Amino acid sequence: MTETHVPVMTAEALEFLQPSRGGLFVDCTVGLGGHARALLEAGATRLIGLDRDPDALARARAALAPWADRVELVHADYRTLDDVLDARRIAQIDGALADLGVSSMQFDAPGRGFSFQRDEPLDMRMDRTAGETAAHLVARSTERELADAIFQYGEERFSRRIARALVAARQDGPVDTTGRLAAIVRRAIPRRGPARIDPATRTFQALRIWVNRELDDLDRFVAAAAKRLRAGARLVVITFHSLEDRIVKHTLRALHQRDGIVQVLTKKPLVPRDDEIDRNPRARSAKLRAAERMA
Repeated sequence: MTETHVPVMTAEALEFLQPSRGGLFVDCTVGLGGHARALLEAGATRLIGLDRDPDALARARAALAPWADRVELVHADYRTLDDVLDARRIAQIDGALADLGVSSMQFDAPGRGFSFQRDEPLDMRMDRTAGETAAHLVARSTERELADAIFQYGEERFSRRIARALVAARQDGPVDTTGRLAAIVRRAIPRRGPARIDPATRTFQALRIWVNRELDDLDRFVAAAAKRLRAGARLVVITFHSLEDRIVKHTLRALHQRDGIVQVLTKKPLVPRDDEIDRNPRARSAKLRAAERMA
């Protein structure tokens, strides 16, 4: 496994989750199995791992093979946590973790369409067995819908210009590759000296969030996971952009102040240490929040 596949903020997650106490833990976004492996090595008795990407599950299965008798991997969206646990007649769990970032495998694997580093089909689906591709969304959406999504999910202030350019470009042929999309976006944004990030970055983020409905029902998932914890058990959520972090923050606050279900353990989110960012630059935008189920 390459360095880019090292899971983010593992030490901090373990410190909050305390798997040394044993019990059943759920990794709601098991990815390549890095966090799950750490939980098992640190003492988790059993682990259920969910992921909506079948390719990631195959990799996780290989990574977790030494613990095969204690691990169950499920092809499922983390938002179906209640259904997954109900189907197994599990009422309470001893800890839950959700790392909401796109895995480095998804960014790096050819043909997935998450990155503009290569020119390839514009897919962006985490689960390639279901749903619309980014190319389909770009092809069928109105200019207004495109502008709203790019502004809302990408926090892109030139969203209207970009949407107008995409609609115009569709007249000449489908916008169905990462290279064509990136080129259209770069041309649509005014240049004002050297850019800190590639001008296409925010639009790619917006389309990825839109395709995968990453913000839909995130609040309901956090609440569902918190309610499944037994007293004293903990939930850890790692986010990678401000939109996700805001939802997690407000949901945990409501579960504490309004419902009295959890104690929030992170007044401010934890961020990766400098040495971790040096090893894995993709960790730099991570934020970790944690809460403990009250009796």
